[in-house]
Amino acid sequence: MSKKSSLILNKLNRLYPNPICELAYQKDYELLIAVVLSNQSTDRRVNMVTKVLFKQYPTLNDLKQADTSELEKIIKPVGTFRRKALYIKEIATRLVNQYNGVVPNDRQALESLPGVGHKTANVVLSLLFNEPCIAVDTHVARVSKRLGLVKNNDKVTQIEQKLMTLFDKNDWSKIHYQLVLFGRYHCKAIKPNCVDCNFKIICQHKKME
Repeated sequence: MSKKSSLILNKLNRLYPNPICELAYQKDYELLIAVVLSNQSTDRRVNMVTKVLFKQYPTLNDLKQADTSELEKIIKPVGTFRRKALYIKEIATRLVNQYNGVVPNDRQALESLPGVGHKTANVVLSLLFNEPCIAVDTHVARVSKRLGLVKNNDKVTQIEQKLMTLFDKNDWSKIHYQLVLFGRYHCKAIKPNCVDCNFKIICQHKKME
């Protein structure tokens, strides 16, 4: 690990010693569906709709048999709700029919599910199965660029690979959530809190102002 990476990790450890996912869930499939719903939405909004969704449809079979229009009404606040309603039904159907109602601990199987891409699979593998992963969302990408860990024109896959190289494997899952929380509450896309930032010296965003 480079001196810069070590510095960033140490500061993040002080800010977020025990970072956790802010999505609410009790069952493995609830996490999977919540992460799918969080695409282009916020965890707060997702938690609002899943509270209703999983109360009204408490099992996978209930979701499998749910009327799509009723699902749409519940999840409408998260955006792209028509497509996501179809994802929910198909995910529930496939989990019941192909995986005995259990979320598979297998990247290829996960990514074969509708609405589940590489980032979503990373989150699920990390949280449910303690697999070391770095899921690159908008927060992780933004903070990584501003801190000079990656280039401004790097794509998501490039960012993931570079972060995996810069940090020890045992820290991947933890630093993912640390970067998410830092980006969500401090290093925001608009009006970041630069005044009290611990990374002023190395911040590329600050230098470009």
